[in-house]
Amino acid sequence: MMDQPQDNDVRIFDTTLRDGEQAPGCSMNSKEKIAMARQLEKLGVDVIEAGFANSSDDDFVAIREISREVVKPVVLSLSRTKEPDIKKALKSVEHAKHPGIHIFIATSDIHLEKKLGMSRQEVLDAACWAIEYAKKHIDHIEFSAEDASRSDRDYLVTIFGEAVRCGATVLNVPDTTGYAIPREFRDLFRYLIESTLHSGSVRWSAHCHDDLGLAVANSLAAIEGGARQVECTINGIGERAGNASLEEIVMALKIRNQCFAIDTNINTREIFATSQLLSHIIGISVPPNKAIVGENAFRHEAGIHQDGGLKDPTTYQIIEPESVGRKSDWLVLGKHSGRHALYERLKQLGVDFETVDMNKVFERFKEIAERKDEIYAEDLRAIVTEEQVRVPELYELLYLNANTSSMAMPHASVKLRIAGEERFGNSVGDGTVDRTTYWLCAKT
Repeated sequence: MMDQPQDNDVRIFDTTLRDGEQAPGCSMNSKEKIAMARQLEKLGVDVIEAGFANSSDDDFVAIREISREVVKPVVLSLSRTKEPDIKKALKSVEHAKHPGIHIFIATSDIHLEKKLGMSRQEVLDAACWAIEYAKKHIDHIEFSAEDASRSDRDYLVTIFGEAVRCGATVLNVPDTTGYAIPREFRDLFRYLIESTLHSGSVRWSAHCHDDLGLAVANSLAAIEGGARQVECTINGIGERAGNASLEEIVMALKIRNQCFAIDTNINTREIFATSQLLSHIIGISVPPNKAIVGENAFRHEAGIHQDGGLKDPTTYQIIEPESVGRKSDWLVLGKHSGRHALYERLKQLGVDFETVDMNKVFERFKEIAERKDEIYAEDLRAIVTEEQVRVPELYELLYLNANTSSMAMPHASVKLRIAGEERFGNSVGDGTVDRTTYWLCAKT
């Protein structure tokens, strides 16, 4: 793997197994993490943050096993600026073909005062010590200034400059709380890259959270500002509102390549399979309206959209489903669908249109669609069959009233239309069913 930045490529750093797993309900055991790591390698991610080695024995074991399993990506462990953390992290990745360590410490004044109880100089000293210590044992060192988007810019320039001097190869600018907006986050990257000593010798990275729903937008803005690595997760899982979504970032760069002129190493045809695997492992379904991987991401029900899509899919669809590993099953029949869509689906089902009255089929389809969210192939076959075998209606029940009581004889009144003629009758007997059946049999 290359550590030097390239102007036309963005490295995809996947933190599904670390930051993503920290989300409530998203925990994975070591076997599940290994299965996920294999798929991430197949997907083509450049870096796998496999966990936080000193957080638990299971995390340590998972990172060691992943380090043995995958070949192409950098495999790294998260670490605080503490010796036990660094030692455990280095031990966990010692068998990786491309080992790395991710060292972080908070840099915002609110974190320094409220969380760490440290001064800016103490944080700077801790960061330098940790990077220099790790550099004696490993080459790939990423340094993160936690809560960078709420940190003093000039202090960031100082600590990042020292991180480079001490041996960091990647500098990460996290929007830890999802506080940034795209314009200012882009400007922050430009300022840091322009102002930090030897900034061109390292790769700059962005790590965004989605508290304001801007994680993907901020990640793309960071790329515009000079970032050449983005940290993200499958399905956007992560703490609180989640992390930037890998699939959305990758496809935005692919579909709008003329705007960014940036490439990734992701095999986009593995995106859906990766999303489904994660969803199965953690037991959390993807929202149907989720971009790229949601059930409805490529489906259309509105008649106008369906008509346009049948004429040319690009009228309403900017991504080919097959390009992310999905089937092209976009035509959804419901109450908003029109004749064109119904005709097309019946054609797909092999219906002989000479044997049915399409006006009646469409009328019946609309009746059912008003009561049912989605019309499936089985519903359509039933509608068509009903129309094909329909016989003239000889009997029509117009009215039925049946009464029973412990104080009186059971009584029934019935009105029928038989061959166009209305007939009415009533009777008493042993029970309401008996009386109704007797009259019906007698009259028909």
